Amino acid sequence: MISKSLAACGLALLMAGCGGSGGELGPRASAPVAAAPADWRNVATTADRDRLRRWRDAWMQALPAARKGNAAEIDEQGALFDPDRALPGAMPPPGAYRCRVFKLGAAGPAMLDYVAYPFFDCRIDAEGDVLSLYKQTGSQRPVGLLFADTDARAVFLGTLVLGDERAPLEYGQDGNRDMAGFVERVGDRRWRLVLPWPRFESKLDIIELVPA
Repeated sequence: MISKSLAACGLALLMAGCGGSGGELGPRASAPVAAAPADWRNVATTADRDRLRRWRDAWMQALPAARKGNAAEIDEQGALFDPDRALPGAMPPPGAYRCRVFKLGAAGPAMLDYVAYPFFDCRIDAEGDVLSLYKQTGSQRPVGLLFADTDARAVFLGTLVLGDERAPLEYGQDGNRDMAGFVERVGDRRWRLVLPWPRFESKLDIIELVPA
């Protein structure tokens, strides 16, 4: 699991306390716990603020492209792919989750407009005033914090762990690894993490989260 030092590091969102091998984050390490900043605006980089401001543009470009040839699969997911679906209770409760990634809208000529991955393991933990979210398995593993914003939306700020890397980079250290998005509840015990303008492969990533 992710270290509680993630919550203690303030603006830097220092996440180097995580450990693990074989593509899975390791056990929680002991670390002093300090108050994390409650307002994501005190943490987000300028580039990520811009990505979050342009979230609807990402939907409007990515979703129509993804529907070409994949409309039936997208319609099967119902509210998951409705950009305006955001129910009260944005903050998911701590616990184990099943999570799967959908990539919409090709970011380049060699990419696909729609890619759906199988379920992997994710975890959400309480970290003082915020929550930590981390994908435990898979070759691309987002790790970061959830900040309360409105009742219908929380903000995710974190970084991307790749391959057999044992620990995340600090948030803000590498713009290509930084991740920013919104967490919204779209159904009964069903949430999504929407990541507009990711650095690789797609224009919009959606991570579905359901309790394990």
